[in-house]
Amino acid sequence: MKRIFELIKKLYYNETIRYLVVGGCTTLVNLVAFAIFCDVFGMDVTLGNVLSIIIAILFAYVANKIFVFSSKTNGFKEMFFEFCRFVGGRLSTMAIEVGGVYLIYNIMGQPKMLAKLATQVLVIIGNYFISKFLVFRGSEKLSQGSGNDT
Repeated sequence: MKRIFELIKKLYYNETIRYLVVGGCTTLVNLVAFAIFCDVFGMDVTLGNVLSIIIAILFAYVANKIFVFSSKTNGFKEMFFEFCRFVGGRLSTMAIEVGGVYLIYNIMGQPKMLAKLATQVLVIIGNYFISKFLVFRGSEKLSQGSGNDT
């Protein structure tokens, strides 16, 4: 039993694992919001998609700030600029995803799901590095208290 708790603790202190968990939750928030907007409220698919992405970005900012990068900001102004960097980063990877799907599907003639999956990998990796090095760059990490970060 002790080994299980040690493994859980080791996984918890691993920033990449926390990022993947938060990313999975963000994806779930996006999908549920999309279904509610389109299926429950009967919104146009494009509008429902845009609104669900906005909600997912807001959720991702808070979850990454608190649970992944443990970012501390001093005052509203500092948090506002951090938030703007986060949204800017997410918009840039959205452009990579849209452009990548267009290139792989329309130009290269590959299946659309393959195009979507291929670009998702780049987007997830890109979002992690943007968050780590551009958005939450001054934050203290949970891993500092663990003595190791594997």
